[in-house]
Amino acid sequence: MADLTRDTVLEALGRVRGPDLDRSIVEMKMVSDIFISDGKVYFSINVPAERAQELEPLRQAAERTVKALPGVKGAVVSLTAERKQGSAPPPPRPQAGAPAHSHGHSHAPAPSGTQRSKAGVPGIEAIIAVASGKGGVGKSTTAVNLALALKANGLRVGILDADVYGPSMPRLLGITGRPQQIENRIIVPMENFGIKVMSMGFLVDEGTAMIWRGPMVQSALMQMLREVAWGDLDVLVVDMPPGTGDAQLTMAQQVPLSGAVIVSTPQDLALIDARKGLNMFNKVEVPVLGIVENMSYFIAPDTGNRYDIFGHGGARKEAEKIGVPFLGEVPLTISIREHSDDGTPVVVAEPESPQTAVYLSIAEKVWAEVKARSGRTAPAIVFE
Repeated sequence: MADLTRDTVLEALGRVRGPDLDRSIVEMKMVSDIFISDGKVYFSINVPAERAQELEPLRQAAERTVKALPGVKGAVVSLTAERKQGSAPPPPRPQAGAPAHSHGHSHAPAPSGTQRSKAGVPGIEAIIAVASGKGGVGKSTTAVNLALALKANGLRVGILDADVYGPSMPRLLGITGRPQQIENRIIVPMENFGIKVMSMGFLVDEGTAMIWRGPMVQSALMQMLREVAWGDLDVLVVDMPPGTGDAQLTMAQQVPLSGAVIVSTPQDLALIDARKGLNMFNKVEVPVLGIVENMSYFIAPDTGNRYDIFGHGGARKEAEKIGVPFLGEVPLTISIREHSDDGTPVVVAEPESPQTAVYLSIAEKVWAEVKARSGRTAPAIVFE
């Protein structure tokens, strides 16, 4: 059996005709970078955004062609409006009333300040991004405990692990195995502790290096978001990768986010990076729901003495400075780390602990912000 390589995939796709029917999608430079892992082939086809629905049969044809190759166990093919610099786009769709042979011109850019329409996800009321300007601040641990705290507060919750390069939700939630796929390529999300979960970590082996560029990241995220049977959810928590790269811009520009929660530690260096995340969300007009100060302080388990290892109060001061809510201080504790490593987050493992009370309070404030911004009254949540 011949080895499955990028060249063999491209050769096969050379038989798939593009929208003009004269050239293949390879000749028209519509195919993004191709990634192959464990017999699965991942790539996207670059098309104009306004023609995505019309060109769905093209995507299906490319998928069938690749799946027919020897050694292919599956194919993930998506349509994306992003293309590589210098690539030739497919011909624009003729406007109504224009001659059939007209090449047309590109539409004038939208006026400054006009937001592009963002399609929501059916059944999901609110989508919240949990982000940080840098890695190592405990963002994923905060995201998973926030999601579980929202669930404990009576909401229907899902969590999307948007960190394509370093997915952590399978380990944090103690989930193994592969999700099932039903008709129309829809994926059934995994589930544990009463919340639905989707992560690239379910689709590739834990040790696989994801060497993807912008279009592939965008394509994977949109598939995990829009081609998953989420059902009816009050809120979907999105665990963003650290920084301000492709994944963050994709989610901010193409998904109607209800808002973003910024996670930082107290020290100045982390706050500098957190400001970058805040500025990014401001530029793409996504409201910042507030800032969480993680690893805020340490209580020695033997003596009960408090130590401000990373300083203290920096995130609160930053929130006050820029005029966004301060959501709370999460202590640095051994139990949070141990339960995260065991796949039973502290909100589930120790529901009556002080640490869980902090997450429940943060969840209450986050949901109140979401409701306030949507013009609806937030329900009163009573802690007993």
